[in-house]
Amino acid sequence: MDLLAASRAFVSVSEHGGFTVGAAAAGMSQPVASRRVAALEEHVGERLFERTSRRAVLTPFGRDLLPAARALVRAADVLLHEAETARRRPWRIAVPAVCATAALARLVADARALGIALDLRPAPPAERQELVRAGRVRAAVLAVPPDEAVWSVPLGAATATEPAVRRLWLETLRPGRTDQRPARRLWIQPEDDVPHIRDPLARLRDATGLRPAQLATATDLTEAVAEVLHNDDLLLCSPDEAARLGLHWRPLGELSPARGFALGAPDGGDPHTTTTRLGRALARCLEAHDVPAPGSHGPGPTADRKAPDGPCTPPASPPPPTPPPTA
Repeated sequence: MDLLAASRAFVSVSEHGGFTVGAAAAGMSQPVASRRVAALEEHVGERLFERTSRRAVLTPFGRDLLPAARALVRAADVLLHEAETARRRPWRIAVPAVCATAALARLVADARALGIALDLRPAPPAERQELVRAGRVRAAVLAVPPDEAVWSVPLGAATATEPAVRRLWLETLRPGRTDQRPARRLWIQPEDDVPHIRDPLARLRDATGLRPAQLATATDLTEAVAEVLHNDDLLLCSPDEAARLGLHWRPLGELSPARGFALGAPDGGDPHTTTTRLGRALARCLEAHDVPAPGSHGPGPTADRKAPDGPCTPPASPPPPTPPPTA
């Protein structure tokens, strides 16, 4: 027996003094109301109404039970109201600040199609981590190493002029002793100023003999792009970002860096539901690849985008001088 439905029928019939009117007020047919009241009477072991041809009159037992039945119906109505309010409350999610406005708008629209209202909070990696730690968001798209990622975005170098190579090798940025021009720099934007991206690039910079300042971190994307346009520098970014900025993108020759993303939730929260319902929409917003499960086949997260034909190896170093013959 549905105790709540039976109690609702009992309360409505008692308040309206008859099964026909009471059933209509409760949004059910008269036979349904009669069956539910009869089931409740059988469940509690006593009659609730003295039935006449025109009215339903409460028995003494029915009068005693009515306040508790009313309280149950009111509590259920409050619960349903709170559930509806919670369902309509926006999901506050922290997302990378590098997401394009059009991509964020599409994410909001995709969520609305699923009956979800979103309140997006674009922020850099450290701030997103703090928002989820402090419980100020339902979930956050966190920057994580590739082996922890759900989504991955390949990174490469973008330049103002189109290079005649398929890959850009950082060692080609090493200035010669007679160079008069300032050394070209690779700019890292705030989204990529995280250890699993920054540190391998710093090690590669040192291994290839670049100057420390040739790997630079920008305060924002506008500053970095201005340096690329003015000084012929390079910007670490994704292919889609480069296209939006009017730059020419190539993968790096020595490394295949990638942004890794996963959804995090405050302590005690489970991001699985959010990932399940919004996973595809989030992937589109991030312009990301899903990371294949271990042992699966398919393109990896750093698959190359097609680039014009050209040399894909760094320029060869000149051979060492031949020593003079010995006497």
